[in-house]
Amino acid sequence: MGRLVPAVTRALDILELFLDGDGTLSAPDIVRRLQLPRTTVHELVTTLAARSYIVQVPGQPGRYRLGVRPYQLGSRYAEQLDLAAEGQHVARSVAETCDETVHVAILEGTDVIYIAKVDSTHAVRMVSAAGRRLPAHCTSVGKMLLASLPAEELAARIPDGAELVAMTPNSITDPAVLRTVLDEIRGRGLAVETRESNPDVSCVAAPVRDRAGQVVAALSISVPMIRWSDERRAELEQLAAKGAAELSERLGHRGAA
Repeated sequence: MGRLVPAVTRALDILELFLDGDGTLSAPDIVRRLQLPRTTVHELVTTLAARSYIVQVPGQPGRYRLGVRPYQLGSRYAEQLDLAAEGQHVARSVAETCDETVHVAILEGTDVIYIAKVDSTHAVRMVSAAGRRLPAHCTSVGKMLLASLPAEELAARIPDGAELVAMTPNSITDPAVLRTVLDEIRGRGLAVETRESNPDVSCVAAPVRDRAGQVVAALSISVPMIRWSDERRAELEQLAAKGAAELSERLGHRGAA
């Protein structure tokens, strides 16, 4: 790895300051927060403004906000993102931590489609595959995604009289019961499935958001019942939430999911 260039590092430090607070800064603010000489800050601010990375706030002389150039770079980055590839990367990291099967899934109609998957190394593990489709109401990822829909859209996809297929005796088949469960999931920000899609497996899931804050996927961790307990569930809920937050960040989301 080559040597870091101090001037470039300081310029990037200045730009990253705009991520906090109200998004505006003055030169004295930058001097105080980065403990840099005033002359250095003046030169860096002048250069960043000349390249449209920052601009003066109208009506507030000496105060700056981000310019158009960071937006252009961010938009180009977003265009290159691949949810499946990013999901596979994060799923691998989560699986290495817990050694359980990790999925990333999206919602299509009333089904979920797994777009990324990393297996556990245990002899006893969940058997599935990327590309597999399952009824959303029977899975933790599916319930997480359904809970994220606006009420009108949820009602359109699963009306009161809908017939919900049962994959196991634990599957939810009553739309009214499902809505109650989804309300709880919406409040917690996490979903749990206990032997609803597979009689030998339970799962936890957390939402994945894009840069606009919209839920676009969910990340789950699946565990055979022989390794399932309340303590293990609590551990995996935290890990799923952390993994989903990491994937959300890779998709450009900022802030708490």
